Amino acid sequence: MQRQDARIIGLIGTGHFLSHFYMLCLAPLFITWRAEFDVSYAMLGLALALMAGTTAVLQTPVGFWVDKHGARPFLVGGTLLMALSVAAMSLATDYWMILALAVCSGIGNSVIHPADYAILAGSIRKEFMGRAFALHTFTGNLGFALAPPAIALLLPWIGWRGALLAVGLLGVPVVLAILWQSRVLQDQARPRSSEKRVGGRELLLSRPILLFFAFFLLSAMAGSGMQAFVITVLGKLWGTPVEIASFVLTGYMVGATSGTLVGGYVADKTKRNLFTFVLVLTVCAMACILMLGLLPMPPWLLPVVGLTAGLCMGSSRTPRDVMLKDASPPGEVGKVFGFVSAGLPLGGAITPVPLGLLIDHDMAWLVLPVVAGLLGLSLLCAGGARESAAATRAAAVPAE
Repeated sequence: MQRQDARIIGLIGTGHFLSHFYMLCLAPLFITWRAEFDVSYAMLGLALALMAGTTAVLQTPVGFWVDKHGARPFLVGGTLLMALSVAAMSLATDYWMILALAVCSGIGNSVIHPADYAILAGSIRKEFMGRAFALHTFTGNLGFALAPPAIALLLPWIGWRGALLAVGLLGVPVVLAILWQSRVLQDQARPRSSEKRVGGRELLLSRPILLFFAFFLLSAMAGSGMQAFVITVLGKLWGTPVEIASFVLTGYMVGATSGTLVGGYVADKTKRNLFTFVLVLTVCAMACILMLGLLPMPPWLLPVVGLTAGLCMGSSRTPRDVMLKDASPPGEVGKVFGFVSAGLPLGGAITPVPLGLLIDHDMAWLVLPVVAGLLGLSLLCAGGARESAAATRAAAVPAE
């Protein structure tokens, strides 16, 4: 990794870490807030729903603005708004203030994906792009992993108000560092005047981009199903103790997080075979998930299978992102990633209720095959997206 690549990834990755950290830093406070504000758990969950929902809804319009006006101003403003909103929660005297600030934080967070990918596309060397995308994903996953224990450690020491103020103000030096080093953050390349362009709405509703959206959505639905119910399913099917089943989920999450780095390295080395790599890994993940749901195994083997499934899933993510970047026309990365990555939180929101209904109706045996089936459908969308993108590029003719 060259020094400039490291500086770029450090700046972008730290902001991405904070965006994911802030998404999960509220959940450990629910018990404290329930006593403090006398609200229901449904109202407590509404704070997370508002933050995530606002982010998902605004990513696409923000992507249009990033492509038109440049990514850096939005990255600075979004990161600062996201951080100060969390810090301001420490001053809340009523729960409606928490909800309003959750929306504000979601507005700031909506900038991160379109701005980050636009900057990475314009700043990182092509031969290092896969690893840059992998490190970007890794820092976000690290934020998810560290938020709950960080808040849990701060809570008895400085209380919930002090904890939110401390973690919120972490964003200020990050913004200052981005401003100080902004000269290394280059915007994506603009299209040449001779290149044929389509409108933004037409681009996002084109066959390849819609198939990529479905690919991301179905992958997220499968991942959400595994995270939500693998412990319950193993217990109901095989009588697996909670301790062992928890290690299966932990192994899956560790594999999924570390696998992104493996996928980034491979993506840089196998540019022409990205879909084949995604295909093989996804089929392996499907096989492992089906093994967990259909075959009785000794307890020591279950976490190994979970780790393998997560490693395959995680390793396929970075090639997926690179495929989408390669399918994005010049100057359109912000809106494409803003739109397609909105499928990730949407997919995470869709799956838990129907899979929970299967368990409620004594059909726990069907949950993991459904998860594997979602991955299979995502592969069909990925293949279709690749073929459609290739056809679109071949049909593009320079304007006279």
